[in-house]
Amino acid sequence: MKNILKTGLIAGAFSAVSTTALAESLDAQVNAIFASITSPFVNFMFAPVPFTDNFPWIVMWLVVAAAVFTLYFGFVQFRFFKHAISLVKGDYSDPNDAGEVSHFQALATALSGTVGLGNIAGVAVAVGIGGPGATFWMIMAGLMGMAAKFTECTLGVKYRNEYDDGTVSGGPMYYLSKGFKELGLPGGKFLAILFSIFCILGALGGGNMFQANQAHAQIVGVVGDFPGWITGLVFAIIVFIVIVGGVKSIARVTEKVVPFMGVMYVGAALIILAVNYDQITWAFGQIFGGAFTGLGVAGGFVGALIQGFKRAAFSNEAGIGSAAIAHSAVKTKEPITEGFVSLLEPFIDTVVICTMTALVITISGQLMVDPETGLYMVNEAGKIATIGNTSGVSLTSAAFGSAISWFPFILAIAVVLFAFSTMISWSYYGLKAWTYLFGEGKRTELVFKAIFCLFIIVGASASLGPVIDFSDAALFAMAIPNVIGLYFLMKVVKAEFNSYVSRLESGEIKKFKA
Repeated sequence: MKNILKTGLIAGAFSAVSTTALAESLDAQVNAIFASITSPFVNFMFAPVPFTDNFPWIVMWLVVAAAVFTLYFGFVQFRFFKHAISLVKGDYSDPNDAGEVSHFQALATALSGTVGLGNIAGVAVAVGIGGPGATFWMIMAGLMGMAAKFTECTLGVKYRNEYDDGTVSGGPMYYLSKGFKELGLPGGKFLAILFSIFCILGALGGGNMFQANQAHAQIVGVVGDFPGWITGLVFAIIVFIVIVGGVKSIARVTEKVVPFMGVMYVGAALIILAVNYDQITWAFGQIFGGAFTGLGVAGGFVGALIQGFKRAAFSNEAGIGSAAIAHSAVKTKEPITEGFVSLLEPFIDTVVICTMTALVITISGQLMVDPETGLYMVNEAGKIATIGNTSGVSLTSAAFGSAISWFPFILAIAVVLFAFSTMISWSYYGLKAWTYLFGEGKRTELVFKAIFCLFIIVGASASLGPVIDFSDAALFAMAIPNVIGLYFLMKVVKAEFNSYVSRLESGEIKKFKA
């Protein structure tokens, strides 16, 4: 009997070890295959501008565009910030206008696609490579990006398709094709198809795989190690249940989840900053000083600038064109109003939430400093050395945990909610690009939704390096056709803008709410 029990125990242990080894082997195989397939695309997207210190051409592409729109529209992001808040409150909303969701729901849906793990893990990546100074350039990119968001979301509503059943479809693929045709310009259809392809890749990458990957990393940090595909499978099932209901279902979920998760995360960060209030001035000194000197990090000033702009673009997606898809569903007859509403996104996403994360990481002491020089220590990989060799969401979690031991549990909940809301919003973006290419229909939509959920499992199983590289590349690729279109169509937005402002100032446009 003892021999039988002993044999059974040995067999059980062997079976458990074999199962674990099989799961880990599966994760490793997924990661290796994914990295080998995506590396050529990633290398092209982040090729440096000639005669620069490794400055990616695609980052400069977005920076220049944001600056152009800021100047062309006369710093609209600052002049109409207050009016944008009034629109979100519904002060000017006519319930009889065409569309599917309110200004607030459209903003919440778009924010759920941008306020995600880019704010938690992405900021940690930027600070870990470019130092606290990267935060300054994130803020600058966020402020300028507000004008780019204003431009693309106005066009998204103006050129959207409105169907007899009350549903709408909009976004860059529509304003590129319809807008170019209206102006008698060639190439609009080609740009629309190109954008749609990149949008699908972006939905599967940054809007899906990166979220699942970092959510799994945070959960593992709290409950212990287990295979990534398990996290991916659970997420895939829950996401599928929500996205089957379409944009109205997504909007109903995001309008509840986004404010809750935003308040919870920012609240936790504020508590840490309040406990360490005496270090806030020092932290801002590190941010502003590092922005122009690099404070000894890899790449110095240029390294801080590049990382700041990269992570800001990944986080707020200004110029990418994705948010224009969500905002197109709004109930309004004035396209420019949704442009105003959308400019709030980069401010909330980058200027507020990303800065909070960077301050917490800087104050926490997780970044290792050389006691002799006072400069940040750089490891063999060219990144700032951290206590426990953490990076990404693990670095942010460690920073939160250094102040209050149980805060990583709060962060774990926030990460799961951020990842979930981002995935369901990006499923809608990808779906609209998919149906633009392959046509409307429930069967067509179901195929994409199944593919999207499958990639959740892949993302949770792969390692951070290949996932974040592909996510960045896919998202930035969307900006190529989108920004080209914005340059040609920004005069259309200017006409809408001038017309609306003149009617607003004359009193022709009135509030529906007192």
